Amino acid sequence: MRRLPMSFTFSAVALAYLAAAAALALWLSRWLAPAGAFAAALALLAPLLVYHVRRLFAPMRSLFRALAGTVASYRDGDFSFGLSWRGSDELAELVASHNRLGEALREQRQALVQRELLLDTLVQNTPVAMLLTDASGHVVLANLAARKMLGDGRRLEGRRLDDLLAQAPAQVQEAFARGGDGMFSVESEDHEAIYHLARRSFRLNGRRHELALLRELTTELRRQEVQTWKKVIRVISHELNNSLAPIASLAHSGAKLLRRGQHDRLDTIFATIEERARHLEGFIRGYARFAKLPTPRAEPIQWASFAARLRSQIPFAVDGPLPDAPLRVDPAQFEQALLNLLKNAHESGSPETEVKLRVRRAGEWWRIDVLDRGSGMSEAVLQNALVPFYSTKRSGTGLGLALAREIAEAHGGRIALANRDQGGLCVSLNLPA
Repeated sequence: MRRLPMSFTFSAVALAYLAAAAALALWLSRWLAPAGAFAAALALLAPLLVYHVRRLFAPMRSLFRALAGTVASYRDGDFSFGLSWRGSDELAELVASHNRLGEALREQRQALVQRELLLDTLVQNTPVAMLLTDASGHVVLANLAARKMLGDGRRLEGRRLDDLLAQAPAQVQEAFARGGDGMFSVESEDHEAIYHLARRSFRLNGRRHELALLRELTTELRRQEVQTWKKVIRVISHELNNSLAPIASLAHSGAKLLRRGQHDRLDTIFATIEERARHLEGFIRGYARFAKLPTPRAEPIQWASFAARLRSQIPFAVDGPLPDAPLRVDPAQFEQALLNLLKNAHESGSPETEVKLRVRRAGEWWRIDVLDRGSGMSEAVLQNALVPFYSTKRSGTGLGLALAREIAEAHGGRIALANRDQGGLCVSLNLPA
């Protein structure tokens, strides 16, 4: 704290000195002017007057120098200075305001330092590898996980990302070369690690930067994979038992009737066996279609003819006019997706006349809605409806919505489900136009 000595009130004393000097000058002018000695008197009094004026202004000049010094310290980031001024005049108020400003800047600086420490601790200790690069491709920031993954634990700041990737596994190089987000696996002698790469660009201080995040997903994916396989095995076992048990029982009964010579019931038994076998064949075919969905071969389709072909296979109404502009999709896959959605709409308990297809163009997207007036879905079902093998139907396979989702995503789109006002469900296919 800088203390500036000032044991008197500056303004009152200054006025007193100036008034005395003026009175003395006026008295001398009356007595010395006739003799022509006024100029000589002023020459004698000027040094004395200047001396007293400088003495009076010295504390204030010292205060101004101190203010300038503390402002310079604030500019350099040093907020530890303060001023002290004895008195209760306007200068005291200025000093008090200046000290309050310094205190506020000190508190803000301390808060920023604490936030920077917290943020740096979080960044350095997160298991996600973080790399921040500038427009020239040099690493600006790399946390501990990134150093361990790409630099054997050494600092990466200042090095070129291309040089680091040249020493990384080929899978990492390919993931960065593809651009955008994606998943890749890195194989070693006894371990396979699966990573997700996310890349985001932004401007920092007017310059372009890119943030790359590498997260290992091996444990989570392995756990999900086991759960998925358990679910698949459970569904397939249930469906196989529902078909094979009646087939075995009917075959045994048919053999007994054949030995007894009772042939009149054999036709019914064989027909039932054929029906169960065909159901099982369709079930396996559905799983194979989901597992081996080929890459879409897009071609333009006209909405009017496409809707007519759909209506020949399953009934529905068209809500609003169909667009004249064509849609580029894989016709077979897109037809299969809509057939699955329309079939689900009919199985929802909706009146047949309320099952509708609505097509709209929204900017750079097509939105195809399949509407019904069934019972809708609960929140739990909405969250899991698109998961493969999840079904609330007794004889459902859980592949209809999952296959529609797979087809939509293969076309660069997405699928969404929402309950409608006054009951029913709206399933929306959003495809790029």
